[in-house]
Amino acid sequence: MTCEPFGARLRRAMDIRGPLCVGIDPHASLLTSWGLNDDIAGLERFTRTVVEALADRVAVLKPQSAFFERFGSRGIAVLEKGVEEARAAGALVLMDAKRGDIGSTMGAYAATYLDKDSPLFSDALTVSPYLGFGSLRPALDAAVLSGAGVFVLGLTSNPEGAEVQRATAADGRSLAQVMLDHVAAENEGAEPLGSVGVVIGATLGDAGVDLAVNGPLLAPGIGAQGATPADLPGVFGAAVGNVLPSVSRGVLRHGPDASGLREAAERLTDEVRAAVQES
Repeated sequence: MTCEPFGARLRRAMDIRGPLCVGIDPHASLLTSWGLNDDIAGLERFTRTVVEALADRVAVLKPQSAFFERFGSRGIAVLEKGVEEARAAGALVLMDAKRGDIGSTMGAYAATYLDKDSPLFSDALTVSPYLGFGSLRPALDAAVLSGAGVFVLGLTSNPEGAEVQRATAADGRSLAQVMLDHVAAENEGAEPLGSVGVVIGATLGDAGVDLAVNGPLLAPGIGAQGATPADLPGVFGAAVGNVLPSVSRGVLRHGPDASGLREAAERLTDEVRAAVQES
């Protein structure tokens, strides 16, 4: 049985539900602001609230694995349940774990997040290519088999990233452009959208790279980091139609009331749609 590719599923979700990815980032200060304890009970309540409020309406939910891992095995159990329930409600789940390694270790990460028999199986996974793009092959191959996707770190929104990502390769290209070119090769011929995406910060101004990779462009940085939906056309240019803005605190700070979360997500979705249509 052939799995429908992630790129096709994402394109459909973005067209129907709107181009927005909402992070599930239960860091201690956010739990406190919701009136929750920084413990397993608080983590469970937070995760359940976000999933119940948003999984039936946003295109993508993006749990940040680290905020669950800090609670050990009990936190991972909460993450497993959240992933399962979010996918059951119709959201695509992008696991934000930024895994990157070589050989059998990368294969184990791929089995953890991109194998349909895994309790942490997700629709897509963030990965780091800076051990060499070829090191991602186990994840890329596993994603194809399961109809999942990967999002490769390209130009991230943290200022420290530039010392690696903007460095120059032997042929004169930036390392980020080298990675983007690899992604474009992976996505060649895919319709309506490739399943290998790139992470490009929305705070960058003109990205200064060729973003025609025929895949989704995950754009963190809107909201707390200072970017707005109106900035997207300037950063992404002709590729703006493939942008999936990622927002965490800009939505989550409106909890714990479910209606507040929904209204914030709907407002941002409308703003992104307007910005893309006007470009």
